[in-house]
Amino acid sequence: MKAHRLPQSILRRMAAYTEFQRKVWLCCAQIPRGSTMTYGEVARKIGHPGAARAVGTALSKNPFAPTVPCHRVVAGSGKPGGYSGPGGIRKKLQLLKEEKASLRG
Repeated sequence: MKAHRLPQSILRRMAAYTEFQRKVWLCCAQIPRGSTMTYGEVARKIGHPGAARAVGTALSKNPFAPTVPCHRVVAGSGKPGGYSGPGGIRKKLQLLKEEKASLRG
């Protein structure tokens, strides 16, 4: 994976989590502002095809949002999917709108 533009303090704190969670979060950190990826695309990119649900679970435990922009991961159906950050799905939709990102579908 490419280099990440995350603060060193976050990278150090990530060491306390599972390898799978770190891979998911680091992948999310690479999604450009205004872009989205699906849960399945993230799973494939980190080498775990078929693990879309596990990606969603890892994102639901992301303590680094919105610095690690899990709001940029959406369902393959074109729906937003979930968001466990403060404000829930409304906040996810607001963040995507502010970034001029479109949902797929």
